[in-house]
Amino acid sequence: MVKVTPRTVAVAEAFGIGIGEFNEFTLYNNLELLISEEDIVYIVGDSGSGKSALLRAIEKALGPRAMNISSVEIDEENPLIETVGKSVREGLELLSKVGLNDAMLFVRKYSELSDGQKYRYRLVKLMESDTQFWIADEFCSTLDRDTAKIVAFNAQKIARKERKGLIVATCHQDLFEDLGPTVCIVKYFGEDVEVRYFSSKAPTECSLLKEMRIVKGSMEDYKKLAQFHYRSSYLVAPKKIFVIKRKDETVGVIVYARSPAICFGRAKFFRRILKVDEVNSKLLIISRVIVHPKYRTIGLGVKLVKETLPLAGSPYVEMVAVMSKYNPFAEKAGMQKVVEKIPDQKLVKLKDELEKLGFNPYLLSCMKYNIVRLRKLTKNQLNIIKRGLIECRHFFLLKNILSDKEYSSKKLGEKEKWGICARKIRNASVERLARLISIVARLTQVKVYLIWNRSKVLESVMRNDESKA
Repeated sequence: MVKVTPRTVAVAEAFGIGIGEFNEFTLYNNLELLISEEDIVYIVGDSGSGKSALLRAIEKALGPRAMNISSVEIDEENPLIETVGKSVREGLELLSKVGLNDAMLFVRKYSELSDGQKYRYRLVKLMESDTQFWIADEFCSTLDRDTAKIVAFNAQKIARKERKGLIVATCHQDLFEDLGPTVCIVKYFGEDVEVRYFSSKAPTECSLLKEMRIVKGSMEDYKKLAQFHYRSSYLVAPKKIFVIKRKDETVGVIVYARSPAICFGRAKFFRRILKVDEVNSKLLIISRVIVHPKYRTIGLGVKLVKETLPLAGSPYVEMVAVMSKYNPFAEKAGMQKVVEKIPDQKLVKLKDELEKLGFNPYLLSCMKYNIVRLRKLTKNQLNIIKRGLIECRHFFLLKNILSDKEYSSKKLGEKEKWGICARKIRNASVERLARLISIVARLTQVKVYLIWNRSKVLESVMRNDESKA
């Protein structure tokens, strides 16, 4: 009922209508909806047309079997990676699916996110719920339209994989292709509602992929995206570069480089140690695969590797991957996983010790972070770290602590070199310790050696052709 006040009376008189005519607002009348447990429901219409009211009615009808994105519990004190998923792997996968896939985002708190990022985080928490139906009003409304399409594609993909129902409402009509709804409800002004049902055919790829192409690239293309890679932007012996372009925008890059003389896992695959001339003539290594953060999670990494491996011009292509443990895109692209390198347990022990001293294990690769943390430690705590570094006796630490002259000296024995190394660690500055800690972080990463064999691929293609014939 509309409250009768002098102003409402004035409005009624001005427009020649009675107060009673204000009292009824029919948004839908005798509307019948058939929604199954695994439906993807897309409610669309102009602002003010009644989408939210319809969504609330659906949620009420579903009862405790539904969870609304506005009702999810938020942990504002801990880093995102600590609040999502049952494991680091699951957390990374879930956050990446909604575009929260930058290394620094993983360790931020909810309160440090933008409004758009907060919405995507809420979407992750919604997907973690045990309820059968996931409900989201103003779906992707705060996101730019490219990101909205990516999030919509991944949301329906996860819902279908988990056999959940996804019910969303938005005024944007550009998400149909990426959602692939089984039920589409168009809410017009007044009580007019149009309901359409579709077969459950999931989208096979995000609609944005139709606008992208792979072409030969250059160092200039690489430099545009180098800032988004966790390693140094410096490249060793690049041989070929390919990029994914969306019109004039560079959205992905892959760099093939000359393979190093020694690489873990190679001997296991070839069952012998290759000579240097064999390495130079038969092998290339994938040095970098970078996708712009905005366009991650829609398969561009797989596309870059799969479509450029035959163009690299090498019988064998190697790759040493760190994130393969969480995102096996190289294997999906056709590369063979040969072996996983388990880090030295002394280094792992030191990393655990750093965590006990208050270091965030996800930020140890960051020099600036390490410097800030080190400056807050007592002398005794610093000595614990120095002692741990000395006890590791890892050759890579030795190489980074000694000068080139000391490291390559034939006059110094191994025992003498380690003695010099220990002395330098004891006297190391905060900046030097910060660098050594970042090295420890890299050395404790689980690395995977993968390889691609051109002849095996050709044999497979020929067998397929023969079977078709």
